[in-house]
Parts: sequence; structure tokens; C-alpha cells
Amino acid sequence: MKQLNANFVISAEKLSQCPDFPLPEFPLLGRSNVGKSSFINALANNKKIAKTSNTPGKTRLINFFNFSEKFIVADLPGYGYAKVSKEAQARWQKYLEEYLLNREQIKSLIQFIDARHQIQKNDLQMREWVKTYNLPIFTIVTKIDYIPRSKVQKVISEVKKEFGGDVLPFSSTDRFYCEKTIDYLLNLCN
Repeated sequence: MKQLNANFVISAEKLSQCPDFPLPEFPLLGRSNVGKSSFINALANNKKIAKTSNTPGKTRLINFFNFSEKFIVADLPGYGYAKVSKEAQARWQKYLEEYLLNREQIKSLIQFIDARHQIQKNDLQMREWVKTYNLPIFTIVTKIDYIPRSKVQKVISEVKKEFGGDVLPFSSTDRFYCEKTIDYLLNLCN
């Protein structure tokens, strides 16, 4: 199976603290606990590279991971539920918008949707925001291993109907879709 080595680079709160890399960058957007950190661990085939938690809202900074000097994945704080003050949430929003709108290395945003649930209101709001600024984006449907195989295509079709663009299934548990996802990201880098 195709695999890329990955290593954690740095955490940053805002754009001015982000590392200066010439590599294509893929920021991960999604609700808290949608599986962004598990996605990084599965791609890297290393369960400990990105910290995972059952408690929503643990990611509070932009965490950068270098995949074999091919591309950077930026794990962003999840939107939605987080036990932090309104002031902290407003600060995150300001810093994340600044990063997403001004980071030159960004090749495409990746929005994560949990296969077990309907698309949520905050998922739709995030997609509207992305469309407003005409940013490149595709979707990954996580936790696909929780869905019966006979229903996977239906779930993918529903997300594609709602969001358009490319929609990739993903399972961090069985890593079944890792190779296709790596190929997809590498193709975007060219």
C-alpha cells in the first residue's frame, strides 16, 4: 500500500506564525470530532502523529504536518461545539479567516463530513463562506466504515448533490481509501 512519511512541523495561532514552506498546503475544515486528526494519522499510517480525542474542541491551533516533502496538511480547530468562551471563538474565527484567505500555499481546502449523520447547518454555513470567496475545495466523507457497504454510494451521492465538486469516501479505521486519497492529493499538487 502506498504510504507517505509524515511529521508534525509546528502549531500556529495565526497567519503571521505559520511556517514558510514552498509546498502545497491542504487545510482541513470540519466540525469537532469529524475525524480530521484520525485522517492525518491514517494517511501517515501512524496513530500518534496527530492527537485525537473524544472531547470536541481539543484542537485550538493550526497544526502543520509535512507529508514526505510532497505537501502540507494543516489541521484546523473544528467548527461547532467547543467549551471555550465567545471571545475565544471570535478570535479563532478572525485568525482562521485571515489564514484561509491570505495563505498563498493553500492548494485546496478539504471539508470533512461525518458519513453517519446528515449534513449539519454549520457544514452548510462553512461551505457558503468558502463559495463566497471562491476558494478551491473538495469533500471527504469520514467514518465510512460505519455505513453498510450497500449504502456508501448513496451517502456519497447525497453529499455530492449538496456540495458539488469531488467527494471522496474515507475510513481511518480500516485505511481502505487511503491510497486513493493520497493519489488525489498528489495529483492536485502537480
